[in-house]
Amino acid sequence: MKTAWLAVRSALLWTVSWIHFFIGVATLIPCGMIAGPRKIDLFVRIFNRNVVRLAGARLTAKFAPGFDPKQTCFFSVNHTNLFDPFVLYSVIPQYVRGLELESHFRIPLYGMLMKRFGNVPVPDVRRPAELRRMLLQTKKALDGGTSLIVFPEGTRTPDGRIHEFEDGGFRMAVQFGCPIVPVSIVGSFEFNRKDHWWLHPSHIVVHIHDTIDTKGLKKDDVPALRDRVRAIMSAPVDAHYKVLDASQNN
Repeated sequence: MKTAWLAVRSALLWTVSWIHFFIGVATLIPCGMIAGPRKIDLFVRIFNRNVVRLAGARLTAKFAPGFDPKQTCFFSVNHTNLFDPFVLYSVIPQYVRGLELESHFRIPLYGMLMKRFGNVPVPDVRRPAELRRMLLQTKKALDGGTSLIVFPEGTRTPDGRIHEFEDGGFRMAVQFGCPIVPVSIVGSFEFNRKDHWWLHPSHIVVHIHDTIDTKGLKKDDVPALRDRVRAIMSAPVDAHYKVLDASQNN
């Protein structure tokens, strides 16, 4: 009975959330074309938060005292499920966009929204010309005061834990002298995971950690920077699963 109810509940929540999504996208695209994305950013935040709420998750953000919301930066975030961008756009208190696979820009409506609102496409095939284009678009966004979200794992986690990081986002941060803010999303894997469509009642907590300055760092410093950011991001995630594991063993 519990399984059947969860399946029915999930189907209803997906339906309500995605109806809201499609209506919202169809409204935001023309508004963004007329007024510009920055002028409607408040409405974009409300839209994203409602996508998460209507899907059945509660959302809390916790900010470290050393986080500087006025600095344009890279937000380095663990990747859990399809709701991560909606969660992040809801809680990050500044104008922010994301680095997304180029293939995502071909998704109907969603891709149009991403392109119009200034997300940076990451080439699916990493040829030198495509990578140079991505670097130019990244620098243009940062120079224009747009912070960028990076998922350094490159894919969604299979088990909720944080896995190995790719170096690309850290190399760009060092190259451009742009600060990095580690971000930990906790509880999102229990809400939804990539290998199943069910939506479980959950409380998602987003930890936005201290801003890390990268000025003066060189290419040789990238591995140490990557490992430092990973350790910061992993701490609240590991603590969450330590509590869950202990409760399951009792």
